Amino acid sequence: MASINHQVGISATPEQIYPFLTTNSGLSKWWTTDVKGAGEVGSLIEFRFNGGGPDFEVLQLIPNKRVVWKHSGMMPEAWMGTEVCFDLRVEGNQTFVRFTHSHWQEITDFMAHCSTKWAVFLLSLKAALEGGKGKPFPNDIPIDHS
Repeated sequence: MASINHQVGISATPEQIYPFLTTNSGLSKWWTTDVKGAGEVGSLIEFRFNGGGPDFEVLQLIPNKRVVWKHSGMMPEAWMGTEVCFDLRVEGNQTFVRFTHSHWQEITDFMAHCSTKWAVFLLSLKAALEGGKGKPFPNDIPIDHS
């Protein structure tokens, strides 16, 4: 199985970052403006991109340290059975967000596309926390011309 891995340093505390990973209002500031269902372990978060998109079950919440979701929907099919994890680690005057999207069945062009888009959205998270304005979908940075 394959994984996507990224890390970004953010000039913010874990206490400031955590709500951006665990609440509808926080998630909508950096990933997609159409999100609902964020909450405690067992919650089903629905992320929408032009009407469709992934659903994730919240598997683990360790306040200010770790957030884990499991893909729980039918779209996109390649994400079925995958997990997304955000680990927060303070080092110096920044918090590192270590991102992993694991359990991919195979390495494909779609996985490469998703890896780049996750990087774009992690930079959107950084911008939202450091500058007050992220670039969530539909205002995200496009990576192709489709």
